[in-house]
Amino acid sequence: MDLNFRREDRNFQNEVRRFVKESLPADIRDRIHRGTPYRKADAVAWQRILNAKGWGAPHWPKKFGGTGWTATQRYLFDEETAGECPPQSPFGLSMVAPVIYTFGNDAQRARYLPRILNADDWWCQGYSEPGSGSDLASLKTRAVVDGDSYVVNGHKIWTTQAHEADMIFCLVRTNTEVKAQLGISFLLIDMKTPGITVRPIITLDEGHTINEVFLDNVRVPRENLVGEEGEGWTYAKFLLGFERTGIAQVAHSKHRLAKLKQIAKAELCHGRPLIQDNDFRAKIAEVEIELTALEYTNLRILADSERGKTPGPEASMLKIRGSEIGQKLTELAVEALGNYATPYDPVREGQNEPPIGPAYGEGLMRSFLYGRAYTIYGGSNEIQRNIIAKMVLGL
Repeated sequence: MDLNFRREDRNFQNEVRRFVKESLPADIRDRIHRGTPYRKADAVAWQRILNAKGWGAPHWPKKFGGTGWTATQRYLFDEETAGECPPQSPFGLSMVAPVIYTFGNDAQRARYLPRILNADDWWCQGYSEPGSGSDLASLKTRAVVDGDSYVVNGHKIWTTQAHEADMIFCLVRTNTEVKAQLGISFLLIDMKTPGITVRPIITLDEGHTINEVFLDNVRVPRENLVGEEGEGWTYAKFLLGFERTGIAQVAHSKHRLAKLKQIAKAELCHGRPLIQDNDFRAKIAEVEIELTALEYTNLRILADSERGKTPGPEASMLKIRGSEIGQKLTELAVEALGNYATPYDPVREGQNEPPIGPAYGEGLMRSFLYGRAYTIYGGSNEIQRNIIAKMVLGL
């Protein structure tokens, strides 16, 4: 693998850097740098700025409204926006959109893709259920045909951003007489449909990002079925490959690593900067080596995707290592903060009092607490290891 970027790639990187500097609103930039909680309004505003530039979907094919960028350009775009800009919501752009433009029909592409690009529709993911998380094929949410509609009844859980979403892509059981995987279909459901109830789940960081979603006789037009009835399991696996690749979060972890080093230079240990402590330096070096290895693996997979290969079992490896590295980085940041990490103020937006401890510590404990979920969402790491054992090692 050639690790040297071409001149045109460096020119592109500089273009992205200039665009971010000139186009990202100052108030959004300030909130990102202060580590304040995620705000949908910021993500929507930034997505619309990117879409107006023609950069709304870096990884989509150009014929569907994407950029047509190379894998290298997508990588450099992530490098320049991670830690500087609001994250682009993955549920629409990186998950359901590839399913729609790959398996959906022309009417679905025309209806949904432009609205995803401009953040006119905000999406969430209806996969997990009580008792059907890692064993997703055991899901029980039913969809029964009634005239021109499916009538859906069931219960989804751990649904990120459901309370803010306009649409949900949902796995439902349309046939109970066949093998579990063969009876699943993929539906697109308007969250304003009568019969949908969203109940919040407050996480360890005292934040509200995930929810339960109850579906009680929800009528969904049959035209909202993606692809063929009973093929939802195929589409779900296709989508999860993109989700788990994204969970690697290499660019964001590199940003966290840089911030960790900044903290270690500022914090003192026995009168010297913590970065000079041999034990702590060894911890930083270990996680940096792991992150570098993950980055090269991610680059290889990006190069494969440029040749038309869809992420397969290797996406599980990215998910495992990416989530574990993310947790290590938040753990080390909290360790570096020492006593200042103990007091926890989950929401500081709008407060006029200074933070407890140094400004660079703001938001780190929240990231640490929420980060306990990194190895669970997107398919728990234990299950990902089983996938690698079966699909790669043949065990």
